[in-house]
Amino acid sequence: MRDVWDGSYDRGMTSNSQRRVLLAKPRGYCAGVDRAVETVEIALEKYGAPVYVRKQIVHNVHVVRTLEERGAIFVDETEEVPEGSIVVFSAHGVAPVVHQEARGRNLATIDATCPLVTKVHKEAVRFAKDDYDILLIGHEGHEEVIGTSGEAPDHIHLVDGPGDVANVQVRDPDKVAWLSQTTLSVDETLATVRALRERFPNLMDPPSDDICYATQNRQVAVKQMAAGAELVIVVGSTNSSNSVRLVEVAKEHGADNAYLVDYAAEIDEAWLAGVTTVGVTSGASVPDELVQGVLAWLAERGYGDVEEIESVKESMRFALPHELRSVQRPSGPGPRLEART
Repeated sequence: MRDVWDGSYDRGMTSNSQRRVLLAKPRGYCAGVDRAVETVEIALEKYGAPVYVRKQIVHNVHVVRTLEERGAIFVDETEEVPEGSIVVFSAHGVAPVVHQEARGRNLATIDATCPLVTKVHKEAVRFAKDDYDILLIGHEGHEEVIGTSGEAPDHIHLVDGPGDVANVQVRDPDKVAWLSQTTLSVDETLATVRALRERFPNLMDPPSDDICYATQNRQVAVKQMAAGAELVIVVGSTNSSNSVRLVEVAKEHGADNAYLVDYAAEIDEAWLAGVTTVGVTSGASVPDELVQGVLAWLAERGYGDVEEIESVKESMRFALPHELRSVQRPSGPGPRLEART
């Protein structure tokens, strides 16, 4: 396996008799997801089961099922958590009202919100304090959008893509700022900002880019990979915004077809018809064992030559929530999500 791809590979370099896989790097777990999953694991070890988790800790079916096997109980609302219990808030963040509800039920809370999401929350509070109308670029109903909107509900207006810009109504067109959900398509977000700036020339930018570094890095890797692959398989769940975006990015940048799967067993062998090169990547909430399962499935069908495409190196790590920092962390990611029997 090659460590770094220099961009020189394209479809024409491989004959039909040479099937291969282009494997994107970085892929899978980002620092925020790793922190959130580890938060639940360590809480179970420290306090014992059950530990309640409000919403899915991250948007991945396998992660949620495995943590349930260990004793985590996932609920949709705070009121479902028995009074006096421990509850973990998911990586996507929650609105201030959720913290109030937890205090009202005497819950011991552990906040696993990704620090990059927390940054967006703080930006919303600051802009609202300065009485700006805040245009939040994101997808309606997504947990991250709900949490951010809850920080300043009287100031925030959701903008769901460039096509929604014409619907925006603000009090003062000269006092408008924009923020974004962290897991969006970089290209679509920039297109939305351009459309907003046409309507509001004095649009205020956030102090730093809101789209997560990991989301951007995974999209860059897919853009490079898709040009050389007829088929791209993205490992991730359908409710994972960043995973869905990777499918879209692959199609937009050269892949003939791209599909989202949770497990290798979901791959349709008919997708491989006439395909010489398969691109493989995974969303930011996907453990790498699921990617290895896809690679094994492809190898069994003749796609055993794997070339890794590395667009950028990642080394970011986030500290655990303060309630768990006394617990020693492993030096690197391990197979923590293997189901226990």
